[in-house]
Amino acid sequence: MASSSSSDSSAPQTPQLRKDSVTNRWVIFSPARAKRPSDFKSKTPINPNQQQQQCPFCIGHEHECAPEIFRVPPDNPDWKLRVIQNLYPALSRDIPAAEEENNSDSGRVVVNGFGFHDVVIETPVHSVQLSDLSPREIGEVLVAHTRRIKQLMSYDSIKYVQVFKNHGASAGASMSHSHSQIMALPVVPPAVATRLGSMKEYFDQTGKCSVCESNSKDLLIDVSAHFISIVPFAATFPFEMWIIPLDHSSHFHELDSEKAVELGGLLKLVLRKMSLQLNNPPFNFMVQTSPLGDNASQLPYSHWFLQIVPQLSVVAGFEMGTGCYINPVFPEDAAKVLREVKVSPSE
Repeated sequence: MASSSSSDSSAPQTPQLRKDSVTNRWVIFSPARAKRPSDFKSKTPINPNQQQQQCPFCIGHEHECAPEIFRVPPDNPDWKLRVIQNLYPALSRDIPAAEEENNSDSGRVVVNGFGFHDVVIETPVHSVQLSDLSPREIGEVLVAHTRRIKQLMSYDSIKYVQVFKNHGASAGASMSHSHSQIMALPVVPPAVATRLGSMKEYFDQTGKCSVCESNSKDLLIDVSAHFISIVPFAATFPFEMWIIPLDHSSHFHELDSEKAVELGGLLKLVLRKMSLQLNNPPFNFMVQTSPLGDNASQLPYSHWFLQIVPQLSVVAGFEMGTGCYINPVFPEDAAKVLREVKVSPSE
């Protein structure tokens, strides 16, 4: 992914369009629409989770939840995390998977809503957020994600599994207790298909992986032995961040437990930096991985990454109408601001 620095900070910055070779999306960078990057703060920060008496995700309230899939440690009332069915699933595991029905006369395509929608309760304690956990504990959450994906791979009709976290009501979280979700779909979603097509096109043209090529010093936030955190060259959203395996890897579910702990440490660091710099904003994170039907362990053009999006802007009519987003913060400026945030060991 080619890199280009924003204008010198002493001179006025002019608008710029960048095309993302990973998502195949054009982004307009319009710095006139924002103050200095260092002044970009959330207007709706997340208040620290306080203990709620009626929270079904808290320890001791397991009977109020949908059925459990597994817990860590297993068969232990003092659990550290639980994976359960979603009480209000978007898809149903209780209906038969069916072949795609394509009505050529009307152009309508229908597939039964078979699939899985699970919840990972990341901690038994209501007041604890994901960034409060230790790197090892965050690693255990990530391993729970990969373990569940491997279980879902046994269903031939499941084509793609999306791991995601909504943190804060404006980011889509209906429960304040720290949790993430897993959805297993009978189709490959269009954004995933577009991403894979764009990555393959880049590989066919250059012989290189577009995500591997995103390792650029001016976009760097932090780096560990096997992972790097960056602001992507054509970030769709202000202060969007990616955490990328330095070794080319196509499938998130192949993450091993040792690297999961390392990833947990880097994820904790960037979440703390985001919270300190941006006033503890609501955020989403998504694991962008390869479809399960891509059987090859390593696809030369496909590289998984973890995407983190703080909720600092609103998707409005222009974005919905064009699929082209406006970002008021140049990625190089956002990366510099986040790179310079100091996080103490106790934070």
